[in-house]
Amino acid sequence: MSEFQAYLQLGFSHITDPNGYDHILFVIALCAIYAFREWKKVLVLVTAFTLGHSVTLALATLKMITYSSAFIELLIPITIFITAVSNFSEKSTGEPKSPKLRYVLAACFGLIHGMGFSNYLRSLLGDQDSIVMPLFAFNVGLELGQLVIVAIALAIASLFVDVIRVKRLTWNHLISGIVAGMALSLILENEVFRTFVGLSVE
Repeated sequence: MSEFQAYLQLGFSHITDPNGYDHILFVIALCAIYAFREWKKVLVLVTAFTLGHSVTLALATLKMITYSSAFIELLIPITIFITAVSNFSEKSTGEPKSPKLRYVLAACFGLIHGMGFSNYLRSLLGDQDSIVMPLFAFNVGLELGQLVIVAIALAIASLFVDVIRVKRLTWNHLISGIVAGMALSLILENEVFRTFVGLSVE
């Protein structure tokens, strides 16, 4: 296996790893209001997210920006919670009330997730001199994994909405509610949050 393939696989595995399900939850929240036949709309939305996290993934990995990893680990579930909750105000037709705002939020939240991705990538790179190729391969792997998550989420949505005939609005509220609840749990368990609100951290 070449070095490119190795980092591509690592990127794919990282975003699809059930143990690190926060990024999976975000992608699901983005897709919750759509069905498979609306994949073009989802592609634009996911592309906005991709552009955002690609920028900070590169900048952070190249050590051009610095930040608190612990704070980013709190911000990531907050972005998931905001995205999931915002779905409750969307139309039942799969068309967002404010599509441009949704794209902007996806891109901005992508910036935060990119910094989260970089923590993992930098731990893999160590003192490696040339990181451009590993960075590119890892990012491609992330995108392939992301597309797999999107395809699965849309396929399941279409199964329930188009085949089983669950109402679009009901499906949106069900999935968004589950994701919001899981994100809220991650926020409440976060050490930075617990310290901020004065809770003891074991």
